[in-house]
Amino acid sequence: MSRVTGEVHILPYSRVVGQDELKLALELNHVVPHIGGVLVAGPRGTAKSTLVRAFALMAHDELPVTLPINATDDRVLGGWELDALLRGEPRPQPGLLEDADEKGLLYIDEVNLLDDHLVNVILDVVSTGVLSVQREGLATARHLSFGLVGTMNPEEGGLRPQLLDRFGLMVTAGQLDVEARRRVIRTVLDFEEELAGEKSGWLAAAAREDGETRTRLEAARERVPRVHVPDEVVGLCAEAAERVDAVGQRGEIVATLAARALAALEGADQVERVHLRRVLPMALRHRRPETAHGGTFDWGPDEQARIKDLFEPL
Repeated sequence: MSRVTGEVHILPYSRVVGQDELKLALELNHVVPHIGGVLVAGPRGTAKSTLVRAFALMAHDELPVTLPINATDDRVLGGWELDALLRGEPRPQPGLLEDADEKGLLYIDEVNLLDDHLVNVILDVVSTGVLSVQREGLATARHLSFGLVGTMNPEEGGLRPQLLDRFGLMVTAGQLDVEARRRVIRTVLDFEEELAGEKSGWLAAAAREDGETRTRLEAARERVPRVHVPDEVVGLCAEAAERVDAVGQRGEIVATLAARALAALEGADQVERVHLRRVLPMALRHRRPETAHGGTFDWGPDEQARIKDLFEPL
């Protein structure tokens, strides 16, 4: 069965080539929404939007609620229905954040170009789970829960350090090697051909794989509260954050939550060193001083060298 929403055809999540770190970040944030969202940095044409939309369809059976760059406070937070107001019938109109609560995921493309005030409000709602609106005679408070994904092209400008820090995980959508590029071309060609047919074994197999991934994610969500986090792992996380000069304490808290989510995904009873090591780049790369002052988001040999001995066999 083809994944079709209206007239929009979306490549199945299981058929998106590459970007494994981004896939993992999306899955961890789904298992533990309190992680606080995923920020994706990368040049245009690296399948950032394709992957986010495919993930939303796989996990929620819905496309994500997409926030336009020119969105107003009323559109995001909610306000009054204009037509009803003109008739003298004040009627609240839900905003995009309430739509995201229903559909499961809010997607902000080019988040670095959105008004800082709105980004901050959205991140507050994701962090607290509460949308409180007190403006223009409207006073409401609602509990909301949804995943958040923001994408940005660093060539078009950055985010203020305070906003960078509010995103739980950050990944970079990198360029693919020649073999992966070949697989992308073949996958796109196959997808277009399969859509043209009446019945497609290729699409049916992809739908089954997506269903299996969704089942695995939901099982991990139920399992994660029972996953033990040893004091040793907590100590390692704090030491790693100090060694890479992570600013503030949010990074090590998020890293611990992400490691716990990864352990739940893998069916483990407790978080191990390997879980923590795998998620550290996603939790700490955007909280280093050099990143906050316009440096790159790369996590390379220098960062690995600083923490290497923490994860060597005892």
